[in-house]
Amino acid sequence: MSPLPSCHPQTQTTGIIGMLLANKEQHVNQLLFDGLTVLQHRGQDAAGMVTVEDGRLRLRKDNGLVRDVFQQSHMEELRGNIGIGHVRYPTAGSSSNEEAQPFSTNYPFGICVAHNGNLTNTDELQSSLKYSNFRHVNTDSDSEVLLNVFAESLTNELKAEQTNKRPMHDVVFQAMETVMNTCKGGYAGLYMINGFGLVGFRDPNGIRPLVFGVRKSGVEAFTSHVNEDGLPDSPRSITSEENLDYCFSSESVAIDTLGFKLVR
Repeated sequence: MSPLPSCHPQTQTTGIIGMLLANKEQHVNQLLFDGLTVLQHRGQDAAGMVTVEDGRLRLRKDNGLVRDVFQQSHMEELRGNIGIGHVRYPTAGSSSNEEAQPFSTNYPFGICVAHNGNLTNTDELQSSLKYSNFRHVNTDSDSEVLLNVFAESLTNELKAEQTNKRPMHDVVFQAMETVMNTCKGGYAGLYMINGFGLVGFRDPNGIRPLVFGVRKSGVEAFTSHVNEDGLPDSPRSITSEENLDYCFSSESVAIDTLGFKLVR
């Protein structure tokens, strides 16, 4: 009988949420807090949130419930119109607050990840990151591995972009294709790229849940196909010309509670 694939003990039903507001003067902190509270049943061991304001990452995470981790002083610091959050389910090997999410890496740009699921080839990926890419993974969390795989893939694509001159979204999607082909297991997550936006992803088999919704930001009319609510009726109907707020979540209950229209 062949040995089982390597799988580090990690979260079972953690909750993730991410948000991008069209109005750069608005802040996502309270919306993320409310969303994480709605998702609290998915994880009561630790909570975390990271936002971006003026190019600076603002991170708060610790063991405990959402209401205990984020005090008023923390919320006042978590400014910015884009951010991601996470609640962790308690399992063996994941009790340290150092392994609370989101994780971040400085290069390139400043990238953060919130992740739900398990990688089954963590040891192989860690070895490659350490000896081939010279990247340091500081914890036993496969979420940090997932972060560094994307960061390395994006770095490689950016180097190629210097000669190919591709749009940034093409560069990001090509890096994500590498992640999908490299990271085995069942997972869903969010990458936040400082200065660019959010990337929501699921493993190729769609094992872990992730949904997203939109809402109008302001009163500008839509130019694409809309439903009876005046919102895009599918992801392909969304264009960059439209003034939309976006929300990703592990469950549609957070989408609904925060006043977004579920798209997928």
